[in-house]
Amino acid sequence: MELFNLKGKTAIVTGATGLIGTNHCMALAEAGAHVVLCDMNLEKLQAVAQQLTNPSEHLCLAFDVTKKEAVEQAKSQILEKFKTIDVLVNNAAINDMFENPLLAGQQSQFEHYPEAMLQASIQVNIVGVFLCSQVFGSQMAEQGKGSIINVASTYGMVGPDQSIYKDQEGNQTFYKSAAYPITKGAVINFTRFLASYWGEKGVRVNTLSPGGVSNQQDDYFVQNYASKTPLRRMAQPYDYKGAIVFLASDASNYMTGANLVVDGGWTAI
Repeated sequence: MELFNLKGKTAIVTGATGLIGTNHCMALAEAGAHVVLCDMNLEKLQAVAQQLTNPSEHLCLAFDVTKKEAVEQAKSQILEKFKTIDVLVNNAAINDMFENPLLAGQQSQFEHYPEAMLQASIQVNIVGVFLCSQVFGSQMAEQGKGSIINVASTYGMVGPDQSIYKDQEGNQTFYKSAAYPITKGAVINFTRFLASYWGEKGVRVNTLSPGGVSNQQDDYFVQNYASKTPLRRMAQPYDYKGAIVFLASDASNYMTGANLVVDGGWTAI
């Protein structure tokens, strides 16, 4: 079990107040790491930090991952407090939300999908991952060791199954847009670039590709999703805790450039 020990390590998690981001933070803290919780809202970050093992040993930083100056300032604060940066979990991401559910079916169609929503996804899901990797990863390269974990998605590997968004009457209530697959596919290949670029510096870079997570969705959607998954259920937010600790720790010491798929078997069929 010593291989999984993160005691004394500094682990950054972006999107720390999100559904699985909170569990990433919990997992890393339970493994002994000093967790740097990063997101846009400081009060929400502090509320998550209070749920972690040894709350006083962690750091909350509210900043925008798409702004390089903000990321660089965060780096300075982290190094001032913890001296090193050992783990980066690029978890912050935009997943489409439509203000009017009644119009979501039409607006989410590819033919009508707003360009502004695509641009917003690119900024957070790609540019944010790029900047955080550039700023925090450069510190790892200087240290000669580190682990970057880019959180992608099954939809970075396969096309969305639009049928799971049909209700009991067969109405298409929503379409999974092109923005998420575009950006998450980019994240997977960016992982490969960084792994080959920084390998000789001792920086490991891997992707975690989660499947769909249960989050109070409509019953018909949960049933549709589960029926197409060999384990016959959606993931729970805590189902990725083991994978995060594995990728962050020496347990995966000879693993880089890989895509760890944890999806209940969704992409197996």
